[in-house]
Amino acid sequence: MSTAGVAVSSDALLLPGYLGGGQSHCSRDSILIYLSVTGSVIPMRVLESDSIASVKLRIQTCKGFVVKKQKLIFGGRELARNESLVRDYGVTDGNVLHLVLRLSDLQVITVRTTCDKEFKFHVERSRNVGYIKQQIAKRGKGFVDLNNQDLICNGEKLHDQRLIDDICIDSDAVIHLVVQKSAKVRAKPVEKSKDFELSIDASDWNECRVDKKELEKSRTRSDELHLVNRKPPDTDFWLEPVIINPKVELSAVIENLINATFAGLEKGNFPVRSSEGSGGAYFMQDSLGHCIGIFKPIDEEPMAVNNPQGLPLSSNGEGLKRGTRVGEGALREVAAYILDHPRRDRRSFLSDEIGFSGVPPTVMIRCLHKAFNHPQGKNFKIGSLQMFVKNCGSCEDMGPRAFPVEEVHKISVLDIRLANADRHAGNILVSKAGNEGQIILVPIDHGYCLPEKFEDCTFDWLYWPQARQPYSTETIEYINSLDAEQDIALLKFHGWELSLECSRTLRISTMLLKKGVQRGLTPFAIGSIMCRETLKKESIIEEIVNEAQEVMLPGMNETAFLESISRVMDRRLDELTL
Repeated sequence: MSTAGVAVSSDALLLPGYLGGGQSHCSRDSILIYLSVTGSVIPMRVLESDSIASVKLRIQTCKGFVVKKQKLIFGGRELARNESLVRDYGVTDGNVLHLVLRLSDLQVITVRTTCDKEFKFHVERSRNVGYIKQQIAKRGKGFVDLNNQDLICNGEKLHDQRLIDDICIDSDAVIHLVVQKSAKVRAKPVEKSKDFELSIDASDWNECRVDKKELEKSRTRSDELHLVNRKPPDTDFWLEPVIINPKVELSAVIENLINATFAGLEKGNFPVRSSEGSGGAYFMQDSLGHCIGIFKPIDEEPMAVNNPQGLPLSSNGEGLKRGTRVGEGALREVAAYILDHPRRDRRSFLSDEIGFSGVPPTVMIRCLHKAFNHPQGKNFKIGSLQMFVKNCGSCEDMGPRAFPVEEVHKISVLDIRLANADRHAGNILVSKAGNEGQIILVPIDHGYCLPEKFEDCTFDWLYWPQARQPYSTETIEYINSLDAEQDIALLKFHGWELSLECSRTLRISTMLLKKGVQRGLTPFAIGSIMCRETLKKESIIEEIVNEAQEVMLPGMNETAFLESISRVMDRRLDELTL
């Protein structure tokens, strides 16, 4: 979402007593930094001894910034460790930090009809006019017939695909719409879904509803979608899976996801860009206008050439997390789904197997649409398409004590095994299943898993009480069944041959996970081995790798190196369990 319209006073971000009255009263250890927010540069004075968390808190409480969700990026790296100091990241006087934040997404909409009926809605700014019409039809049943009516704002006729955010100039304004007779009849079906509410917040975009009848109709297109190299017709949109190995067969759930998304584009339901995150992400809709998936193009990733958030280009190709590469996030998203092996007693709502940790179905696609960010002209984009799962928010929105132990443990298994460098509470969705509302945790956003090094591994669940509970027998059986070599071969079969460094990470992290549970270690104990306590202090897993490298002999192959790591790891784990 654009932040260009936010007015922020420069003095509001300056520490009281340091700059005031036009005179400088700066402490010797204070530094002046600049926050870059969508083209605007805002000065801010901080102490070198300030933590990242304290800087974010001051930004949060400043006039004009009313959200908690924010990211600070400096020198191509996210300042993700809140407990670390500003100086630990090398930030010095006069440096520019890029601020990525999410503004309040709720907009008050007042709708008046020509017969003086009035409706008021609180709607997410990333919704479109078509959605507003649906809500009016539900509220105004018997009074408002939108089949031959238009919505007018400030004398301008609003088309169904127009975003609320595009209409809003002032984020605090109330939009007044008028329902007016249209010069011609425009028939548009209105979905009367019981799942939508009039009070909309950000979590509602995380709702996935799949109409099975619609999916069955769209299955007739599945054979065509397998023909990746087929020349698309002369059209304004296109979507097809990217299949490197012709021996790979798409599962039914992936076919349904692709077909339903294609049907939505065919119906004219535009991709809607998400208002949050540091990269380009688009909500994809089915033919009924229901959000069904999210598409992340590789050229719009953080620090990529077409990134819509204004982040600088990577100077060396490295991503926001150490050991990752710009343009590989989509591959990692798909890899997390492929490597999340299913367990026989778990099946999805589409009667298709889901993985042990519940990563939503994800596939690489090639897509064309004018709604994407195209600074150089419209062209095809390649990226990951992930299915939405109906949920009631993320773990960031609620305390962790209500989460079942097994649900937290399944996330820990995935993150440890894939050395996730970006597991925070905001990318774990909370869903409810069954009549009793059983809580299910759904992990998303895996663009920074399988890094080349362990430096940036971070797990928010590490500090949850469930992490200190031992793994169950069933979870231990699943962990013991894991095989890193088979996983590497599986990814290669799907078209992604891991680099030596990424393969080594997967082998070492899987080795640690299996050795840890054999010794009865908890997720907290194993996760603590992988994560740094502070920015500059190496983690235990990094120390293990370094020690193994020091005793490497010239000409030692990868197998011998891993055996050396295994011996060092055994010794360090035995020391921890004494």
